[in-house]
Amino acid sequence: MVKTRNEVDAYIRNFPPEIQRRMQAIRQTIRKAAPDAEECISYAIPAYKLNGPLVYFAGFKNHIGFYPVPSGIKAFEKELATYHSSKATVQFPHKDPIPLDLIGRIVKYRMQENGAKASKKSGIDFLAGLSAPARRAMEGKGIKTVQQLAKHSKTELLSLHGIGPNTLPKLEKVLAEAGKKFRNE
Repeated sequence: MVKTRNEVDAYIRNFPPEIQRRMQAIRQTIRKAAPDAEECISYAIPAYKLNGPLVYFAGFKNHIGFYPVPSGIKAFEKELATYHSSKATVQFPHKDPIPLDLIGRIVKYRMQENGAKASKKSGIDFLAGLSAPARRAMEGKGIKTVQQLAKHSKTELLSLHGIGPNTLPKLEKVLAEAGKKFRNE
């Protein structure tokens, strides 16, 4: 059974104030990097999920464990080299500052990775769900992947002949499923 955000609050409250502050900083960093991720308790620790597991963290007496699954560790192994780590976990000692920027980048990497896997697994061609004029407009602009779509703003897309306001929610959904958003105006 997946537990709710209130239970994440309760989990964090079980630690001394300084450790609580460190865990809250990690929590806020994760939520900022992955605002659409589900926050829950899984394996008895705080977990974040979007198209599958993203990351987990846990408090301990001498460190905070951060669990970005093996691919998250491997992709950032050079930057994580100064920390004790294993195949799927890294330890951030309480005596050291928490590398919040690095955690944010790992979360974004994991979102992209999960989004790509979800798209590939489902076999969805996001253009196939659009009207013929909208599909032609996207193809004419060279937008054939979700990554390419994320490089454009809503205003840019609406300026294309064949794309109307009814197309935007469909495109936003595709982007959200891949852990992405339209480029800011």
